[in-house]
Amino acid sequence: MQTVHTGASGPQWATLAIGGRELRVDLAHPHDLSIGVDFDGTGPRWFESPRAHSEPLASGSFVGQVRRGGSCNCSTISLTPHCDGTHTESAGHVTLEAFDVRRVVPDRLLPALLVTVTPTRAGAQDEGSRPPPLAGDLLITRAALARAWPAALPFEPIALIVRTLPNPPAKRQRDYRAAPAPFLSLPAATWLVERGIEHLVLDVPSADRASDQGMLSAHREFFGLAPGESARAAVRRPQCSITELAYIDDGVADGACLLALQFASLAGDALPSRPLLYPVQAP
Repeated sequence: MQTVHTGASGPQWATLAIGGRELRVDLAHPHDLSIGVDFDGTGPRWFESPRAHSEPLASGSFVGQVRRGGSCNCSTISLTPHCDGTHTESAGHVTLEAFDVRRVVPDRLLPALLVTVTPTRAGAQDEGSRPPPLAGDLLITRAALARAWPAALPFEPIALIVRTLPNPPAKRQRDYRAAPAPFLSLPAATWLVERGIEHLVLDVPSADRASDQGMLSAHREFFGLAPGESARAAVRRPQCSITELAYIDDGVADGACLLALQFASLAGDALPSRPLLYPVQAP
């Protein structure tokens, strides 16, 4: 790899050999796809979890807030990673045994692809889910993903980032309890497995319908866990991850890219995360 610096605030180009081809990537200016947790009540709402909460630590005469007379700021936070913003999850989301996501995601740049699709009403096409979708449900279908997939790519991606339309910035604050979100059809999840996608980034709250009788069929298909199974040993794709509730700005172009998944070193099947997208170009 050869890195070329062009100034303190300008591009920092690196030339990488990926899939037998040399490509350039600007390591200084990634696109942040995360919706952060700001504890101010403005983030998205999903399912029926309480709002993320932060309060100053209080211990004896100590208060962890400078504006209240404390010597420093020190807060205790409470959040639900699956519901409060962008998060990445492992197969531990659906297994009996603990399976920390921090042990799943590689500590490197991942060959990736960004595609944009328009979800389709379930009653308007023949792809479904388990349980069967309602006629008004919006599905991210195999057909839509296949149409959006480029005819030629500089490498085989192992990560896929899916942007759904319409894509207003208000998605960052959307209450999905009042406006049900699109989700993956079961054929779409199967197709992603067939394409070798191991790390999936979605701009919707979940790969599955919010209320699906606990089946989580798209999650199970993607992680390789049969219906009714809950043993970690039964997971056929333990190296995979799903990132949900991302937001991909319209200014980010579809196509080949590199993906970095960042999060704190905490235990848990899901963690708040910061997916970073790096566009690539020929040298």
